[in-house]
Amino acid sequence: MKAVLYENLGAARDVLRVADVPRPEPGAGEVRVRLRFSGVNPTDWKSRSGATPRPIDGFQIPHHDGSGTIDAVGPGVPADRVGERVWVWMAAAGRRWGTAAEWTVVPSHQATRLPDSASLELGASLGVPALTAHRCLFADGDLRGRTALVSGGAGAVGHFAIELAKYRGAQVVATVSGPEKAEMARTAGADLVVNYRDLDALDQIRAVAPRVDRVVEVNLAANLALDLALCSAGSVISAYAADGPDPQLPVRACMGANVVLRFVLLFGVPPQALAEGAAEVTAALAAGALSELPVRRFALEECAAAEEAVQARAVGKVVLEIP
Repeated sequence: MKAVLYENLGAARDVLRVADVPRPEPGAGEVRVRLRFSGVNPTDWKSRSGATPRPIDGFQIPHHDGSGTIDAVGPGVPADRVGERVWVWMAAAGRRWGTAAEWTVVPSHQATRLPDSASLELGASLGVPALTAHRCLFADGDLRGRTALVSGGAGAVGHFAIELAKYRGAQVVATVSGPEKAEMARTAGADLVVNYRDLDALDQIRAVAPRVDRVVEVNLAANLALDLALCSAGSVISAYAADGPDPQLPVRACMGANVVLRFVLLFGVPPQALAEGAAEVTAALAAGALSELPVRRFALEECAAAEEAVQARAVGKVVLEIP
């Protein structure tokens, strides 16, 4: 089969290459998926570049997220799963067979049935962003009748955080950096969208939401002062990203606010929690509550350019289209 792979860590154009490799066969409890789209996320370029070091034993096919159709099952998997349209998540977590290829093999539960109403492009866009959003929002309880603040509301995680929070009955405030991103957050369903660069951003939010119960945070160091000003005792700030050097946290200010700081990295989330998140994301899909971001398509052979686009913070969702 045709696949993108790397055998050493480094810059995308230095280490990524297209190669023919044997098509994988599903083992016990596994399914094989003929992929049509591969979703690209920041964690992909960080792993490949060495920004988040990982050991390489032989070759690695990148990317965790994808979508396609199950074409073979291993022992212990019902034969009637063959032919299912599925969205694939965490394919490359501790495994060689990521989604930047014509086929991948994953544990059966990591190929989740895609509702007929959902496109394969949308399916490939879920995975890391939607599961991260779900964990940030609901690891500490339900949000019905409460308020969520979503930092970076036009990003992939932010987009699905807005939609999942609205689906579960929350009021949602989103912060963004400009008019184009503001429109994206409003389209996703945010009740209030604020440019965090505005000098009166805090006042704008307080006028609608004097208290926020949950914060989905993309840049804790930059936004913590605003978060703490809006939180009260028992509020949860869930941080899922950290760029640059490790931030220094004002511990006393956090203690004084009596907030809970939660840090979310999917690779350490308990498997049962991930499975529950995937089931709830699929339920939201079936209900029509989740939508596509603007999509930028690249060919499989353009994987390096796709990862560079994500690293450059491309607006929207980057996917590889696999014929």
